[in-house]
Amino acid sequence: MAKVESFTLDHTKVKAPYVRLISEEHGVKGDIISNYDLRLVQPNENAIPTGGLHTIEHLLAGLLRDRLEGVIDCSPFGCRTGFHLIVWGQHSTTEVAKALKSSLQEIAEQITWDDVQGTDIYSCGNYRDHSLFSAKEWCQKILAEGISDQPFERNVI
Repeated sequence: MAKVESFTLDHTKVKAPYVRLISEEHGVKGDIISNYDLRLVQPNENAIPTGGLHTIEHLLAGLLRDRLEGVIDCSPFGCRTGFHLIVWGQHSTTEVAKALKSSLQEIAEQITWDDVQGTDIYSCGNYRDHSLFSAKEWCQKILAEGISDQPFERNVI
């Protein structure tokens, strides 16, 4: 079985919240796809409840596309501590951290239920499992802790 980089990361050494470049894949035609670890809570110490995480996922899908070029996907980790962000090209971890921070600020301070895309039976595979209240609460907590562009130290953006 192929080794997955994320499973080789020592989760006891990282200091969340942070943005970390996991990998860059280079295509045969020169294209680059970058994979980032958007870690919102400390692994094995906390996990965002599914309703809040699900709502954050739906909001980041649009908000990060508004802030970064080339976003392909933003998907939650099964452990519920953050997200994979997949993009065409390359961005610095500082640039991604700033985009994440401003997205979380918008969720915490401005977003209303009407702003959340994909929350009905036609547009979501589990439309009953959303919580804007939880999403806002977690975004406020994450922002209060500060987002770093370095996974092993607190270099807050």
